[in-house]
Amino acid sequence: MTNENVYEQNGYKDRNDYLRSLAEDNGVDMYTVTSISELLGEGEDFDGLVLALDDFL
Repeated sequence: MTNENVYEQNGYKDRNDYLRSLAEDNGVDMYTVTSISELLGEGEDFDGLVLALDDFL
């Protein structure tokens, strides 16, 4: 059993690192990414958040 969290398992240091990467990869400011992620909740970081950012663009 591993002590890595889902972000580490996907190559990120932590959730903030992941959100920062999403912002950079999608050309969206960090405020927008964190605002949407707070609305959706942490459980949607790899699904709903990515789709929401696609819709936002």
